[in-house]
Amino acid sequence: MKSSKGNSISTNIFHLLYSTALTSALNAGSLILLAYYLQSYSYGLFSVVLAFAMIMAYFTDAGLSDIVLREGSRKGVDIPSVISSYIKMRALLLLVTFIIGFLIIEILHSDNTELVRTAYFLVIPMVTGVAMQSIGITYFQLKEKMQYCGIIRITSSTCLVTSIMIGMLFSISPITVSFLYGCSYLTAGVIGISLLCKNMKIVWRGKFHKGLLHKLGSFTLGGLLFVLLPHLGPLVLERTLTLQEVGLFAVAYRIPQALQQIPFIVAGAYYPVLFRYFNHKQLKEHLALLITQTKIMALIGITMTIPFYYLSSSIISLLFGESWLEAAILLKVLSILLTLQAINISLADGLTTSSRQIFRTSVQLVAVIIGIFLYTINSNNYGLIGAAVAGLTIEVIALTGFWIFLSGKWLVAKSVLVPYLTVFVTTFILLEYFLQPYPILAMTMHLSSLLLFILFDRELKEKFLSLVKRTLQNKWFNGNEKERGVGNG
Repeated sequence: MKSSKGNSISTNIFHLLYSTALTSALNAGSLILLAYYLQSYSYGLFSVVLAFAMIMAYFTDAGLSDIVLREGSRKGVDIPSVISSYIKMRALLLLVTFIIGFLIIEILHSDNTELVRTAYFLVIPMVTGVAMQSIGITYFQLKEKMQYCGIIRITSSTCLVTSIMIGMLFSISPITVSFLYGCSYLTAGVIGISLLCKNMKIVWRGKFHKGLLHKLGSFTLGGLLFVLLPHLGPLVLERTLTLQEVGLFAVAYRIPQALQQIPFIVAGAYYPVLFRYFNHKQLKEHLALLITQTKIMALIGITMTIPFYYLSSSIISLLFGESWLEAAILLKVLSILLTLQAINISLADGLTTSSRQIFRTSVQLVAVIIGIFLYTINSNNYGLIGAAVAGLTIEVIALTGFWIFLSGKWLVAKSVLVPYLTVFVTTFILLEYFLQPYPILAMTMHLSSLLLFILFDRELKEKFLSLVKRTLQNKWFNGNEKERGVGNG
């Protein structure tokens, strides 16, 4: 049995950093392989089915993972009871989700048998696997042991790339590749449950933890809307554009969507700590920690946006070939999502961890409703570019809404949003105006200006120097301990 003591935030960030970097690289690799192997029509069809699969996967959770973190962070709680109750509810939700989900797919797409068949082959193993992975990841996130979360995610991504390579090697049909894609998630899910069982005994006949039902409706709707937002594009555009055009949009959209996992490094490490601070009435510490998290996530988002904005054509050509170059302008626009989404994740977590989930849910609901209209109207009038702009507008609406309902919103605006977004937008406008013919130079100057901006942020600079100092001290201490061990031997 492993020690119950959790890791520090910095240690958890380290574990999430290497695991997320590796899984993001592998996921990007699977994206590239799929785009090479499938034509735009097949890729568009796959993207629509994948959107359904991700939404169905969410319904097997229904916001329960966040509630588990909330309940598990309370003093004196019986964690095995919480997790065991969580598993029972997930199993029931999985069964209900399959019944209702496939009924909806059959009704909506009765005229497209290829799409329906692909849905069955992809959704069943994938949704089951995601549910199992989520159970394991939630447990280790609650215990603040992110190295195990990393193992589960790396396994999933490795299997994903391997399955696609097998499909390409044996020239397997797109529908079979979809099945292998789903089985990759299932394999990692089995490993996730196995790791959980090694660290905790599941109590099947134990008393149900009723706290899991407290405010479940708000968490369920909020989580659904959070999952729905990134998949809104393919679901709506399928009705307004051709599947070939949906494929182009999906290629451009999935790059920032895959990289969005990197800001989750910080969010995953801070999330349980934010819950703990609020539950223990440490409100000042909660706000200070949220501001630090938002700064770090904003910087990560901006850093990722810069190369994809300035080098969109080169990146699309290099990764997918000349036949996908139409997606380059879409990637240029959608790269800005990386910054907006990183900030939104942090602000939304601030609402959830301060018992303001209802406000988070309300903002997401408004964003989804407006998003449906924006995607429909913009794509009908302006095609793919209109769809890309709609995606950006949705994130701006969400950012504004999350900020309005934050406790301490003016301090958050003063410390993060106003300075960081002002520098971000102003630098983009100036470099785009003066250095548009020289994208590499513009990218270099933008990254350099960002580095200077970081040095002027006293809090981040002090935290960075403190982290370096602590790391060096730990290395020195461990080195001396080893020397003493050798000497005593």
